[in-house]
Amino acid sequence: MTHEITIDGVRQVFHVAGEGPMCLVHSGGPGIDWRYLRLPALEEHLTMVYLEPIGTGSSGRLDDPRDYRIDTYARFLHGVVEHLGAPAVFLLGHSHGGFVVQRYALDHPGRVAGAILYSTSPITGEEFWGDAMAHIAAFPQRLPHRPEAAAIPEAFQRALVAQDDQAYTTSLREILPAYFADFWTHERDLDPLRAALTAWIDPMRGEEPAPFDVREELRSLAVPTLIVSGVHDFFGGTRWARLAHEIIPGSRLAVLDESGHMGHLEQPGEFTRAVAEFASQWR
Repeated sequence: MTHEITIDGVRQVFHVAGEGPMCLVHSGGPGIDWRYLRLPALEEHLTMVYLEPIGTGSSGRLDDPRDYRIDTYARFLHGVVEHLGAPAVFLLGHSHGGFVVQRYALDHPGRVAGAILYSTSPITGEEFWGDAMAHIAAFPQRLPHRPEAAAIPEAFQRALVAQDDQAYTTSLREILPAYFADFWTHERDLDPLRAALTAWIDPMRGEEPAPFDVREELRSLAVPTLIVSGVHDFFGGTRWARLAHEIIPGSRLAVLDESGHMGHLEQPGEFTRAVAEFASQWR
């Protein structure tokens, strides 16, 4: 079911499906359509609330693209939590959405029953992006039996300089294989997702005051936390997930050995089981 509320004069759209404890889902990008992160298997265990992040889909746009910052997304997330009225909710944040969930859990720990940090990191900055670019450059060598892999590094550079929604969407469709351990193994199943993938460029123009770095704050995070990471994630493999696991007290780490950045599509059974078991422990 689709819902719409207004936060700070801006339309926020979200979708509700499933049954059980409430889990708000914040997709990544920033600027990518939420539907790639639809999780029907988890809807059998949790009431999933999928946000359409502002700047995407049917949600509203900000007047100044520079305002698409992590704290802005966290404020809109809080608006949805307040609207739903649940005393505490689970949060699942994928990639950039994981930054938003970390920020929210640190600012509003009493409203969070549990945080699922999926394919994300407690930091960005020069080392984080250098690691990602090194993995992209090495992508063809990791899959030498896939001739199509040779085109990924150049396509990734085009994605970085996209200037409008169409160019950004086209580039993301081109580089989608980089987000998987081996996209071509699942190509027949993933082609519809690739064809439907849509993205908006303005959220990429947000201006953060500094690179994201919540390592010190996370050392005192008193929220049950599950960290999910794929071994072949081009954002450093499991490096940043393991860093978060070391820092966050009592956190649990689920490693998906045959996945990249999209473990919910590559190893859906393992992903669902890890999240469902975590939620059942803390409900």
